[in-house]
Amino acid sequence: MSTDIQVEIIHKETITPSSPTLPHLKVVELSFLDQFIPDVYVPLILFYPNHTDGEVDTNHQSLIEEKSCILRASLSETLTHFYPLAGKFQYNDSICCDDRGAAFIEARVNCGISKILKNPDTEILKCLFPAAVESTQALTGHLLLVQVNFFDCGGMAIAINISHKVADAFTFSTFIKSWSAAALGPSSTTDHPVLPVEFGVAASHYPPQDFLNSPKPDMKFIRRKCTTKRFVFDASRLTALKSKAASASVPNPTRVEVVSALIWKCAMEASRSNLGSIRPSLWCQAVNMRRRSGQAFTENILGNFVWYFAAITVESEVDLQSLVTKFRKSIEDYKVNYPNGLPAEDAYQSIKESGNSWAKRGIDNYICSSWCWFPFYETNFGWGKPYWVSLPSLQSKNTVILMDAKGGNDIEASLTFLEEDMAIVENNQELLAYGSFNPSVI
Repeated sequence: MSTDIQVEIIHKETITPSSPTLPHLKVVELSFLDQFIPDVYVPLILFYPNHTDGEVDTNHQSLIEEKSCILRASLSETLTHFYPLAGKFQYNDSICCDDRGAAFIEARVNCGISKILKNPDTEILKCLFPAAVESTQALTGHLLLVQVNFFDCGGMAIAINISHKVADAFTFSTFIKSWSAAALGPSSTTDHPVLPVEFGVAASHYPPQDFLNSPKPDMKFIRRKCTTKRFVFDASRLTALKSKAASASVPNPTRVEVVSALIWKCAMEASRSNLGSIRPSLWCQAVNMRRRSGQAFTENILGNFVWYFAAITVESEVDLQSLVTKFRKSIEDYKVNYPNGLPAEDAYQSIKESGNSWAKRGIDNYICSSWCWFPFYETNFGWGKPYWVSLPSLQSKNTVILMDAKGGNDIEASLTFLEEDMAIVENNQELLAYGSFNPSVI
């Protein structure tokens, strides 16, 4: 994408909750799972094109003011229910819900929105966000930051940074759904989500631990050597991929299983090609524990309520069927071992041991998070549903994020690998047979 795109900040303010947080909710204890998460931001951007990407309307400025007013008022209302997002961290064990607020930024972009949608560039997307992913709350002063980008054509992109220590993908999705419902107002026919009465429920299951109860050093990213690329797997080719990956052990693999297996296979081949040797490869897949705890009241827990299951391979030759089988066995083992949810003691011990085992030389580690089935494409603030929902480029090595593409049947994958590995992955013919490399959104 051309680097002549300019983003001009035209307004900044702090949005506070519409009602003060009640005294008994002023401190929210972090769970052990929250403590373990690094102090970084989860990013998401939603694009809303104008109906016509043509000349600027004469009342363009008034429309900007109207949209901004609705977004600010509805965000203030939503923060009343999501009050920890308007607070600050107290060390690494709790949030002081002092209603300091969230950052709200307005910006003008000197081009039409189609310029970005026709030629998506995850690196360029970063300039539309209010903060870098690797920033901390101490640096930005907020746990939630929003930047509303207004394009010359009348299109709009809403970029959101939310502290990962406060929110996983489920919590992020619930917040956005609640915010858009507030913007539509009570006359909307959209089902309003169940709003949380209070945060901190996860801490009753996984109490904070002293060995994590202190400020942590900033998370270090491998900036110079990492690159992020985007692949889209459409429904028809996903069907073909499922057929190829199916076996007697897993006759009907899921979309996430087959895409994960294909990406893992390509990443392993790239790593081994560059190293000139074979070494073990570990794939960690995030698991939403809300429906795997065996207890109904955990279904809508907010905060971080995610664990990981791991699949490992040491074979010199791997195929899709065997990798999918490893995924399925890992998740089935989780169900068998933890029918009533992951015990806190097991989680604590696993985290203590993982720091040593994952850091061992000679093991390739990959982390995958699936955001599929979260209704980001249903986010309507009053101007229709988003045309594209995406992420900026990341700096965390060997990270894969899967999302539904528009329509719900396709998958959009964001891959972050070392540059030398990505150079091989992005030209892998098996990957390109099933996934399109950075296709136009329009």
